[in-house]
Amino acid sequence: MERGRLSRAKGSRPSELPMRVQDSNRMSMVYTTPQSKQPSFGKLNIPKPQSGTSERRTSFFGPRTSGVGMPRNSTMSGFGGAEKIKDSRPLHDKSYVQQCIRQLHEFLTEQGYRGTLSAKTLQSPSTKEFVKMFEFIYRQLDPTFVMPNSKVEEEVPALLKALRYPFVLSKCSMYSVGAPHTWPQALGALMWLIDNVKINWSLSKQELLFSDSCEDGDNIEEGAEYNKLFLDYTAETYSKFMQGDDTYDKEDETFLIKLKKLYNVDEALLATMEEKHRILTDEVARLEKDSQTDRLMTKRMEKVKLQADLKKLQSYRASLDSFKDNLEKKASELNDELETSVSHLETLKHERNELQHLLQNQKFTPADVERINREKRELQQTISSLSKSLEDAEQHKWNEEIAFAKVKEKAELKLTEYHKLARKLKLIPISAENACGHDFEIRPFECGPGSVVQYKTQIQMLLRKLISDVEEENSRLANMKLSLEESCEQVNSNIMDKTNDLKQLREQIRKLDERLDCEIQELAREEQEWAAEMESVENHRKLLEKKVNYGYDEAVQQLKVAQQQYHLVLQETNEEMRMVANNLASVFTAAANHLSITEKCLEDLHSRVQRICSKAVEKDEAAVQKLRKTLKDFVSKATNL
Repeated sequence: MERGRLSRAKGSRPSELPMRVQDSNRMSMVYTTPQSKQPSFGKLNIPKPQSGTSERRTSFFGPRTSGVGMPRNSTMSGFGGAEKIKDSRPLHDKSYVQQCIRQLHEFLTEQGYRGTLSAKTLQSPSTKEFVKMFEFIYRQLDPTFVMPNSKVEEEVPALLKALRYPFVLSKCSMYSVGAPHTWPQALGALMWLIDNVKINWSLSKQELLFSDSCEDGDNIEEGAEYNKLFLDYTAETYSKFMQGDDTYDKEDETFLIKLKKLYNVDEALLATMEEKHRILTDEVARLEKDSQTDRLMTKRMEKVKLQADLKKLQSYRASLDSFKDNLEKKASELNDELETSVSHLETLKHERNELQHLLQNQKFTPADVERINREKRELQQTISSLSKSLEDAEQHKWNEEIAFAKVKEKAELKLTEYHKLARKLKLIPISAENACGHDFEIRPFECGPGSVVQYKTQIQMLLRKLISDVEEENSRLANMKLSLEESCEQVNSNIMDKTNDLKQLREQIRKLDERLDCEIQELAREEQEWAAEMESVENHRKLLEKKVNYGYDEAVQQLKVAQQQYHLVLQETNEEMRMVANNLASVFTAAANHLSITEKCLEDLHSRVQRICSKAVEKDEAAVQKLRKTLKDFVSKATNL
């Protein structure tokens, strides 16, 4: 068991995450966001103002394909650091944004997203569509997640913060997700969430792979010493990773030696124990084979399992056939594109030959040549001036977009302040107390640019009407106040009258007090009479108590006799219970022995099924490798053509 744990610790590096390099050029793009491409030729290369935190990297963890020996850039200041992390992804690069959109479209299509997916939707989605995509991706992590209907703008940043998203997605940006200055940040958050989903999938596969080896109850890998060794090993490998290394053989060997020292591993003892285990396993298998009576039922069970495996292999083969058909379809499309490109090249060559022939046959005078050169220079000057003006216009457009974004953000802040004030005044939503069925909420980004003026006039009219209603209510309350003051004066006069009545009542109370004193004296005389009577009753009570004590002694003697009989019956009952417990213990021992024999049989069957499945998987992998080789040869032939 310890040896299996050590071998798993040694091989933990390749099994936890896929290697980023293969053979000599080892590269992988499984968990990376798309890289930005260089601009294509034939377009004006207009420089755009890059953000101070933008670089051409694949993700915020730095480039994954750095050469060996080159240090990697880390954007994290350390574990638990309070420093704000800057986003190093080129989110303002249009080509990078387009690649992220394509990757998002592929992920949503592959996972069966039910919403509408189109190029226009993903170029500038609405807040509702963004929330649907976010909810779909988040459900890949938590299938029970349900997005609340209210305060979605606060819920999405809170969920990202709970997942430890390293960058800030403001709540104001959720009101206009499809805007040019907010959509790249929202798209980057979605791509980061997709990367987490893929990592979660790979980790869940590893948990299924190593689930049998982690079922032992006395797992000592959770101790403080093992955690210290594992953290030191992780720190050393991470430092090497940041320096550009991708293999850690030396660190793995050192970690294995320390683990052996920690667990006091004896290699000779392990070898002897393995030999004894092998001998005992062979003996158990031989005994089970000899004691097996119903072989037909076993063979039938094996047949059923093999048929189930055959059905799985057939379904896997069908999926491979469909994958092959898709590859053939893509290859035919590439051939068609290649043929069209060849025909277009032939036409261009033909046009070039015609133009060269025309150029060789035409005759120009020196004046024509001078005129053409002059016109050429003028056209070049015109082109340069137009290019410069175009660059200035693009720069001015970019500055205007930034200024517009700032103004829009200020307007959104004022709009949120207006909504907060309206909620305090109970004007929002429509069902609020002071709304009176009117909609006081402003939605400037849903109905077009002219909707702001319309909302302003509509809400101003409603507010004027509300102010007039409030003034009328105020005047009504003032009149009510005057009437209440008059009634208060009347109440005060009534209070004076009642005060006079109270004085008369006090005089009557004084007379009643005098009468009460006389009655108290009479009650004192009666109390003395009652005391004499109580004394006689007490004597009678003592006599009754003496008689009750005599009866109590007789009852105590009867109780002792009953307790002796109870102890005899209890001893007999305990003896019977002990006999029943012994019988139950023998029955449970026989059942436990039977269960252990059954578990050994099931483990043997499980090992056989695993060997059959591994052989089938190796055959399928060989077939897939053959298909990949065929595809690679086909692509190389296509590129050569």
